[in-house]
Amino acid sequence: MFNRKKYKDGLEKTKVSFWAKLKSVFTGTVDDEFFEELEMVLVQADMSISAVTDIVENLRVYALNKGIKDTELLKGKLKEEIVSVLEENGVLEFKYPAVIMVVGVNGVGKTTTIGKLINYFAKDGKEVVVAAADTFRAAAADQLALWAKRSSVRIIKSEAGSDPSSVVFDAISSAKAKHTDVLIIDTAGRLHNKTHLMEELKKMNRVLDREYPEANLYRLIVIDAVTGQNALSQVEAFDDAVELDGVVLTKLDGTAKGGIAVTLSKEYSLPIAFVGLGEGIDDLQEFDAKEFVDAIFD
Repeated sequence: MFNRKKYKDGLEKTKVSFWAKLKSVFTGTVDDEFFEELEMVLVQADMSISAVTDIVENLRVYALNKGIKDTELLKGKLKEEIVSVLEENGVLEFKYPAVIMVVGVNGVGKTTTIGKLINYFAKDGKEVVVAAADTFRAAAADQLALWAKRSSVRIIKSEAGSDPSSVVFDAISSAKAKHTDVLIIDTAGRLHNKTHLMEELKKMNRVLDREYPEANLYRLIVIDAVTGQNALSQVEAFDDAVELDGVVLTKLDGTAKGGIAVTLSKEYSLPIAFVGLGEGIDDLQEFDAKEFVDAIFD
């Protein structure tokens, strides 16, 4: 289901902005000014200071050890260093039965992402059920039902305002009874600084641990790539609440600063599981560090 063309098309905006700036840096001699300019371009692309510092220092040492004076000869090494950061946390591999709990703040495209996840697993031949545990938004279950219908999968829902954990409990019962491969749980979008809502997530997490211990639980946070460095506080808060297992980075096609992927990989021990590269149902792609970097550089 991996599609190289979707990477190239979806990251075109980042490539045009990022690569244009990089080309202006890789035009002369390897010296202090070169490394300072490179640092600036990488930071402007939404890479964290710590990630940029490590990448540039490794590049500096490499150039010194190899006696490299022409900046053009360091392009390949820069790509390698960025890929290394992105691969540092490994790859999230799903084992079945799988429960995927999807969390995130309001407005990041969480419900749409869940719809695309439903499609991803259903097209892979997996039996899928989705739990509409966002009971705060009246339209949330209806939206999810449309996605479920589109991929011909079951949906478990309840009345608006009901206890989300009871929806999770019912979904677990259904998944176990029908030997379902994948249970995907939608949760209400919430501000990461709202304590009572985070406590609700913890409660759902406890229900999953207690009622479905034989399942493989994956807690994924949906992050909007356009938010840039603001994503860090979101990841920290949700990780404290439910111990995240991975990131879904959406709307990469809508930003010229794809470096947030590097920042998330560097600052947290979390793999990027999927990236959103467009609005189509098949535009949610498994994350591949080499393809990501190639799409930006080439």
